[in-house]
Amino acid sequence: MLRKWCAWTLPGIYLVTLIGCGSKSQRGDVSSGPAAANHAQATRLAEEPLDASYAYAESKAAPAASGSTHDVDAIEAMPAPTPSFMARPESEAVPQDKGRGPGVGGDKYDLIVEGSFVPVREQPLSTFSIDVDTASYSKTRMYLLQQNALPPVDAVRIEELVNYFDYDYSPPVGEHPFSVNVEVADAPWHPQHRLARIGLKGRELQQQRPTSNLVFLLDVSGSMDDPNKLPLVKQGLRLLTSQLGENDRVAIVVYAGAAGLVLPPTHGDNKHQILEALDQLHAGGSTNGGQGIQLAYQVAKQNFIKGGVNRVILCSDGDFNVGTTSTGELVRLAERESKAGVFLSVLGFGMGNHNDAMMEQLSNKANGNYAFIDSEAEARKVLCDQINSTLVTIAKDVKIQIEFNPAHVAAYRLIGYENRHLEAHEFNDDKKDAGEIGAGHTVTALYEIIPAGEASDTGIATIDPLKYQKTQRDGAGGDELMTVKLRYKQPDGDTSQLIVAPVKNTPVQFGQATGDFQFASAVAAFGMLLRKSEHLQNTNYGLILEIANSTRGEDKHGYRREFIEMVTAAGRLAGEPLAASKWQAPSVVRPAPSVPAVSYYAPRPVYYSSSHKSFAFTPWLAIGGIVLSLTLILSATVTTVLLCARFLALPSESSPVQTNWPCTAKQRGLAKQPVCIPQKPPFRSSRAFS
Repeated sequence: MLRKWCAWTLPGIYLVTLIGCGSKSQRGDVSSGPAAANHAQATRLAEEPLDASYAYAESKAAPAASGSTHDVDAIEAMPAPTPSFMARPESEAVPQDKGRGPGVGGDKYDLIVEGSFVPVREQPLSTFSIDVDTASYSKTRMYLLQQNALPPVDAVRIEELVNYFDYDYSPPVGEHPFSVNVEVADAPWHPQHRLARIGLKGRELQQQRPTSNLVFLLDVSGSMDDPNKLPLVKQGLRLLTSQLGENDRVAIVVYAGAAGLVLPPTHGDNKHQILEALDQLHAGGSTNGGQGIQLAYQVAKQNFIKGGVNRVILCSDGDFNVGTTSTGELVRLAERESKAGVFLSVLGFGMGNHNDAMMEQLSNKANGNYAFIDSEAEARKVLCDQINSTLVTIAKDVKIQIEFNPAHVAAYRLIGYENRHLEAHEFNDDKKDAGEIGAGHTVTALYEIIPAGEASDTGIATIDPLKYQKTQRDGAGGDELMTVKLRYKQPDGDTSQLIVAPVKNTPVQFGQATGDFQFASAVAAFGMLLRKSEHLQNTNYGLILEIANSTRGEDKHGYRREFIEMVTAAGRLAGEPLAASKWQAPSVVRPAPSVPAVSYYAPRPVYYSSSHKSFAFTPWLAIGGIVLSLTLILSATVTTVLLCARFLALPSESSPVQTNWPCTAKQRGLAKQPVCIPQKPPFRSSRAFS
C-alpha cells in the first residue's frame, strides 16, 4: 500500500511544482515571465560604451500610492543595462592608478570641533539627537590594522566608537519601544570628575520580520574597481540575500555615468536570480549618484508596502562626480523621501576617495544608518547578525534632553555627538528631524561632569551677570543629579511621545562600576586620545589597554578582543613603549560590587501604572501564590492526619481479641429479622507494607 501511495504521490508533487513554476505569479507584484525576458536582454552581448549602457528614459507612469497595488509594468519597461557591466577578463581590467590609503587621494571628512565644558547656571539644558552609526569605528580599524597608520582626527567620531559595541542594558518594559538606563561613576581620566552613561536598549523583534521592500542601489563606477569595493559589495549582498524569504522583495539599481535597473522586484526566495544579477556586475565609468538615488526611490515607491519595511540600501564610496553632485541637493532629496516612508541605509566601501562627509549626512537626514564595510566579517555583522537592527526601525526622531541640577553639577560636556547637537527649543519641535533606533539596537551617550564645589569649578569660563533675567534658585530637585527626557515617534507616526527619568546623585568609584561602564569609558578615552583631546589628563594607551583587558567579559563575537588589538596598534604607532612591546595586561575578573552601581530608570507608567501588564501587580501575584500554597499544605496535612487516625484505630491482623461489631438498626431492618448476624471489623494488614 505504501509503495502504491509513493508511486502516485511523488509524480503528482513533481507535476504540481512544474505547473507552479511555469505559471504567472498570482501575487500581483512580481511576474516571473517579464523578469526572465529582462534577464535575457541583460545577458545579450553588446558593444555600446558604459555610460550609454545605463541610459534610462524616465517612466511616464505616476508612482503608485502608498499601500496600493504594485505597478511593475512601468519598472519592467525600463531598458536593462547592456552587458558592458559584466565581468571583464583580467587583461582588460581598468588600471588601478587611483590614489588610495591615508594621506593620498580624496577622502573627505567633516570638521569636528570638540565640545567644551558648559556652566550649568548659564545653560542647564543639553539637547542632542541619537546616533546609531558605526562607520567611524570600522574606518578607524581599517587605518590601524590594515593601513598601519593613525586615522585622521576628523575621521574619529567618539559616539560611533562607543556605539559599535553592545552593552547589557535592561530590556524595555511596557508600551515604550526602548528602555532608559543611567549609571554614574568617577571618570577614569579625571577622578575628581564624574562620568554619566545614558543607555537606550531597543526592543527585540518578538515575531517574524515585517515584509520588506528593498532596493539595492549599487555604485558600479570606475572608482569602485578595487578588491575592497565592488567585490566586497557583492560579497556582502550575497550574505544579505541568504537572510531573505518569500515575503521580501528585492530590486537592484546600478549607476555609473547613468542609472539603470538590473533586477526588477523579485521575491527573496528566488535567490538564484538575485545572485546571478549580482555576479554580472563590474566597475567602470563616471559616477552619477544623484540619478541612481532618484531611480532607486522611484522603484521603492512603486512597490511600497504599507506597514512593511521600505528601504533603499546604498553601497558606494560616495565619489559622485557627474550629474547631481551637490551634497545639499542629495540630502534634501533623501529627507523628502524619508517623510514618504522610504528610508535609506548607507554602506561605505574603500579608501582613497571615500566621501564620508556626504554619506553621513545622507543617512542622518534619510531616517537611516551608516556603516563602513572594510571586511567580510563586518559585512556579516551588519547584514546578517544585526539585520533586524539594520532594516527594522522601531522609533524615529529620537531626541535626548538633559537638565542638570546646579546644586550638584557645576559644568558638563557631552562626549561626541558634535554634529548631532540640537537647540533646547527643538526638543519639543516635532518637525525637527533626529536619529532612528532599530530593533535590538543599543545607544550610549557619555557626559563628563564637574561636581559643584570642585577646584576645577573656578576655571570654567562664564558670562557676565544678566540684567533682565531672574536669579536661578539652587536646591530645587533635592538629591537629584539630573533629569533625562526623551522624545520619539513611532515609525509611521508624526506626534512624539515623552519619557522623563530623574537621576539620583549617587555616584560610585570607577572600580565599583559595572564592566560595561568601564569598557565604554575605555573606548571613549581611546577616541579622545586619537583626537588629541585637551580634556584628557594622565591617560595613555597602556591604561586604556588595562581597562579593556580587565572588562572584556564573555566577548562572544570577539569585538572587544579586536578593540584591544586596535589600542595596541595605536600605542605602537604613537611611540608608547608599553604598547610598542605588544604588552597586554592580564585578564582580571573583578568581583561584583557590594553596592549596585547601576540605577535603572524607565518611564513612570512602567512601574506605577494600573494596567494589568504593569509590574505593580507583582506583589499581588506573590501574595496569591503564598495563600494558595498554604491552603494546599493545610489540606494535605488534615487528610494525612485523618487517614493515620483511622489506620491506627483498627485492630491488627494478629490481635487475639477482635470484638464483633454490633448490629445497627439499619442492618436489622435490611435483614428483616429481629436478630442480625454480627460482622467482623476490618483490620490492619501487615502485607500492605511488605
